Amino acid sequence: MHAATASHAPTAAAVPRITPGRAPARLKVGGLVPFTATDYPGLLAAVVFVQGCPWRCGYCHNPHLQPRTADSPLDWQEVMAFLRRRVGLIDGVVFSGGEPAMDPGLGSAIRQVRALGYRIGLHTGGTHPRRLAQVLPDVDWVGLDIKAGFDQYERVTQVAGSGAPARASLQAVLDSGVDFECRTTAHPDLIDADGLLALGRELADLGVRRYAVQVFRPQGCADATLNTRGPLRDWPGMAVREALTDLFERFELRRD
Repeated sequence: MHAATASHAPTAAAVPRITPGRAPARLKVGGLVPFTATDYPGLLAAVVFVQGCPWRCGYCHNPHLQPRTADSPLDWQEVMAFLRRRVGLIDGVVFSGGEPAMDPGLGSAIRQVRALGYRIGLHTGGTHPRRLAQVLPDVDWVGLDIKAGFDQYERVTQVAGSGAPARASLQAVLDSGVDFECRTTAHPDLIDADGLLALGRELADLGVRRYAVQVFRPQGCADATLNTRGPLRDWPGMAVREALTDLFERFELRRD
């Protein structure tokens, strides 16, 4: 799961299985949240959770979406039928995950939803910069997860070299001109306060203007080691918070 504040996808067991369609690039959908006021800034939206993620971040709140199963829990045409019924009731549709950019059907799915008149949001960790760059012209807003300093990514993702595609994805978003925010889910065992401030400075130097630090919360996290820290009410401290506030046009420290 990318954002600590984002809606949680229903587990696969809670979603009725439907035989997937024949289209080879049909999006693999692992869950659907029909209504949210928090996943797309300023808009009421639905969230489509895409199956699969190549990274294994310990704080992930949707680990059941990390594998890509042979059959999707939800058929894409069923999702489209639902979205047609919601036209005029919600403003946008957010593609989240898992990692939506790893799915070859993402571009087609976005175009189909956009044709219904919805604004398109995308939550991504930047695992697949080439596909991300391809879909950005059809996206209205991006929430880009930045896990740590780009040379420290393996500590969070458990995948060697994962900082390189994340850095390339950030550059693709910057080059596109799309509205976006970067956000970091922060746990002191994965990135300390000094590292968080250094990351903020790096992002500001690269041209990021909106940044959010989402302080780790144990609800929904399956990593017992990370959960032992308990609530991090005062972390990372007022000095770091003030310094980050000065670096960006908009900075948020999110604890819920």
